[in-house]
Amino acid sequence: MIAPDNRFTGIFKCRNRQLLIGKKTLIMGILNCTPDSFSDGGRFTSVEKCVEQAGLMVSSGCDVIDIGGEATNPKVKPISAEEEISRIVPVITALREKYDIPLSVDTYKAEVAKAALECGCDIINDITGLLGDEKMAETVASYGAGVVLMFNSRTNGAAENEPDCDVLARAEEELKKSIVKAQEAGIPDDSIMTDPGIGFGTSREQDGILTKGVSKLGFDGRYPVLYAASRKRFVKALSGTTEVSETDLDRITAGLSVVAASAGAAMVRVHDVKASRLALDAFDGVFYGG
Repeated sequence: MIAPDNRFTGIFKCRNRQLLIGKKTLIMGILNCTPDSFSDGGRFTSVEKCVEQAGLMVSSGCDVIDIGGEATNPKVKPISAEEEISRIVPVITALREKYDIPLSVDTYKAEVAKAALECGCDIINDITGLLGDEKMAETVASYGAGVVLMFNSRTNGAAENEPDCDVLARAEEELKKSIVKAQEAGIPDDSIMTDPGIGFGTSREQDGILTKGVSKLGFDGRYPVLYAASRKRFVKALSGTTEVSETDLDRITAGLSVVAASAGAAMVRVHDVKASRLALDAFDGVFYGG
């Protein structure tokens, strides 16, 4: 179903779960089980701390928990699938036993995705948009999982190195390739979500263009869009200073969450769920409240 302003409304299916989109802006809470993520690396490296943090996010109003086992910062050395699995599987298992909430895993490796899905994950959040590991699309399809397809400009040459790049057109072109890959593997349209890829090889100006073009990257209502800018360089740039506290980063992120929602985003991915939930409750109350 397409709303009058061309944003997606309807059901996003992920295994035996469904996310209702079009009544409020959904929130995906970030849970990094890593020692080296750019913002919160090392904070949640034990299962107990991960479960505690997940509980805080659930009580603050998140709709999905996104679990990461490998930092995606290009300055960080990649890890093996085995290491990534050892970090996330115990956490997924513990969360699945305690919380009845959709769980997502942020990975680009099919082997990791399979392990995550085996122990109860519902969504695969792939920063390569299924264009990295050739087995990923088939793996997602075989479990009936939901998938987030992200535009990653690092894949074919960082857009930030091309000042004249029409970044929105490029994002559309590359996301179309990801969508075709998903469809060919048998992933239905109602299990596909797109992501503009804020900060993945893009300049701050390009991040702004992608933010304002969120609706277009949902292909005018065909797919829901996940917006993920939390604590990234774009947020720091908007602060207007090089020295900004984490609290202020989360406040700016909350403001961007509202901007993204007004541009057509169905869900935002954030570290501080409470800050964005409060801001989005105000937006949703007006926008969806009739």
